[in-house]
Amino acid sequence: MGNRGLLFIPDISGFTRFVNETDIDHSRLIIQELLETLISTNRSGLEVSEIEGDAILFYKFGDVPGINELYKQVEAMFCGFHRHLSAYDNTRFCQCKACNSASGLTLKIITHYGEFTGYNVSTFSKLIGKDVIVAHQLLKNDIDQHEYWLVTDPLVMNKPLSGPAPWMEWTSSAKQTESGEIPFQYVQLGELKQSIEPDPFPTSEFARRVKEFSVSREYDAEMIPLLHAAGNLRYRHRWQEGVKKVEELNHWLPRVGMRSRFILEEGETIVRASSYLFRPEHIEFSETDESSQDLLFFTIEKLAPGRCRLTIDYYRMKGLLGGLLFDLTRKKKLEGSFQRGLEKIGDLVKEIPDYVMDMHVQ
Repeated sequence: MGNRGLLFIPDISGFTRFVNETDIDHSRLIIQELLETLISTNRSGLEVSEIEGDAILFYKFGDVPGINELYKQVEAMFCGFHRHLSAYDNTRFCQCKACNSASGLTLKIITHYGEFTGYNVSTFSKLIGKDVIVAHQLLKNDIDQHEYWLVTDPLVMNKPLSGPAPWMEWTSSAKQTESGEIPFQYVQLGELKQSIEPDPFPTSEFARRVKEFSVSREYDAEMIPLLHAAGNLRYRHRWQEGVKKVEELNHWLPRVGMRSRFILEEGETIVRASSYLFRPEHIEFSETDESSQDLLFFTIEKLAPGRCRLTIDYYRMKGLLGGLLFDLTRKKKLEGSFQRGLEKIGDLVKEIPDYVMDMHVQ
């Protein structure tokens, strides 16, 4: 084999426990999005050999890359990974075990330089070679922490590392294998994680709107089933008059920014999830119609064990035109429609078990 190059493996730590101990549907989707994030932050022209459950085997044939160039790629993937987790944690609707624990996932990155080649099996491309085995052996090691960057000696010509960032403190170690010792150096990435700036929270949309009406009803129900009955879009056609069906457009995991197509009795419209707040005794979320810019604001309050109140506030855009279009007749018609919807939710919530947590559209 005469091909030499870089092997680059970002590996999601905690994956096995995360999948085994959490809701399988959402854990699968969370991991899928994280793997897609790692691929989208590829800045170095790396090729994907295969996705291995919780890790991606990247490679690039050529000369040994410089440590500064390599760090830029590590930084892009590591920061992209944690920005994605942070953004989802701050905007998600779902309170299932998978979504609640996703922020605890971590990332380690293994980098190795060596000799390998590729071969094809049907439509699949695979890598083969001793150094592919070496890179995978290094995924299991004695490093205590779960977020680090590991560099094997062939990448740095067997020289001690310093930098490229001033906070880096490198440690030398080795892994004992059946075929011999594999020397490497590693650095913890905790400092890098602390430096990540969080994404800004969505701005409030109420300053530009005026409340037209509010409807409210109390239920003998717990908060989570009531949240599902009112907010889960798979049930929307069962209580909101004029809605025949809802189709998800851009997110499998429900969160702020999710867009859905509402198929109506008279046409269709696009609705965006615009805010969400979860507290043990108070939940609120809102939806914005992208055509009319009308906004529905839902509030669920726990009154006592097994007793909750749901309130739906209807907002429209401020301005003369909005006021003329939203006449008294339409206002009374809509208010009556939502009041009847609250009654239907009372029947729907009885069908939803207390343990159901996700808000996934199907």
